[in-house]
Amino acid sequence: MAERPYTVLSCATSLDGYLDDRSGQRLVLSTAADLDRVDALRASCDAILVGAGTVRADNPRLVVRSPERRARRLAEGRAPTPCKVTITGHPTLDPTSAVFSPGDGDTLVYCASPSVGGTRERLGGDATVVDAGESPTMSWVGEDLAARGVRRLMVEGGQNVLTQFLALGLADELQLVVAPFFVADSGAHRVVADGPLPWNRDRRARLAEVRQIDDVVLLRYALSARFQQDDPEGPTT
Repeated sequence: MAERPYTVLSCATSLDGYLDDRSGQRLVLSTAADLDRVDALRASCDAILVGAGTVRADNPRLVVRSPERRARRLAEGRAPTPCKVTITGHPTLDPTSAVFSPGDGDTLVYCASPSVGGTRERLGGDATVVDAGESPTMSWVGEDLAARGVRRLMVEGGQNVLTQFLALGLADELQLVVAPFFVADSGAHRVVADGPLPWNRDRRARLAEVRQIDDVVLLRYALSARFQQDDPEGPTT
């Protein structure tokens, strides 16, 4: 297997650290200007990864939206939008989910071995289903993506996926946006689940940048020696 890709974790939270609430409606934490920043980050990457739970709950497209950025990628000999990636242990992904929309680029689904057949039958030609073993790990997925030519990976969640990347030391940076309101619902999902993580009271992450974007704040943390200080691309004006 090849070395894992440079990996950026990207998420937005409330002031009390929640990724969402339990309203049943998607919780909008970012502003238009911050979403443009996220689009620029997507455009800089070779693949975008979310967990199957995020696909089911948020139904994201995971594409570069800016026509200028898509055109720039094409001019560089790349696909207009990065490869979309998700991970599942069960053959229950909805083939009508936006992540499988035709014309929006390739989609990889890493699947636990017992569910590979059912997932391939369910998704048909809408995605490439990869047998990731009995219990898929983010380490294996990262190495497989690197072997497929993915040099820069963006991870957008959710909680379980973010926790695994952090716990296994697979992230090179965290881009965390904080929105100016509280969720205050202990049943909702926070950024990470309970459990030991490499960054704790005895080992503090290094803050590399603080940036105000409208009424939200972007915090960039360096999580490995491979951290790249400069943004690969600024927002489109």
